[in-house]
Amino acid sequence: MTSAELLADAFGRIRESVVNTLDAMSPAQLEYRVDSDANPVGWLIWHLTRIQDDHVAGAFGVPQVWETGAWASRLGMPEDTLDTGYGHTSGHVASVARSVSASPSRLLEYHDATYAQTLKYVSELTDSDLSRVIDTSWTPPVTLGVRFVSVINDDMQHVGQAAFVRGILLRQ
Repeated sequence: MTSAELLADAFGRIRESVVNTLDAMSPAQLEYRVDSDANPVGWLIWHLTRIQDDHVAGAFGVPQVWETGAWASRLGMPEDTLDTGYGHTSGHVASVARSVSASPSRLLEYHDATYAQTLKYVSELTDSDLSRVIDTSWTPPVTLGVRFVSVINDDMQHVGQAAFVRGILLRQ
């Protein structure tokens, strides 16, 4: 298995988990918070997708799917926002969750478009590409391989949290 195949498999598993988590969820369920400061499923799926989109596009110097597909307006958010959810307050989380949860199918479409772009660029990677430094603002500087591990870790944690909340909802 090549590094490209390994990364494609990891992002494919994230996509499968997103699809399974969103399956048959209503807008109200996507907005549900287990307590007043908890992140709802809609926000978690949006956030993990935004991080993947932002970081993959940045790593390859290409536009984000968010921008090229006009996803902000399609998901009911201000057109000029490049927000990824990082550092959101409880109020921001609620606001974004209301917007993105209104259309579960559009939220999944955004994730699918981001996944497609991710696969396009990941499939072209060679092992030596993973050592390329892509961010010098950190110590040590971040390589492409480290960035991908970070994104995969973040995505898996958030989709796991979303699946947990879905499980709570299905038991009610």
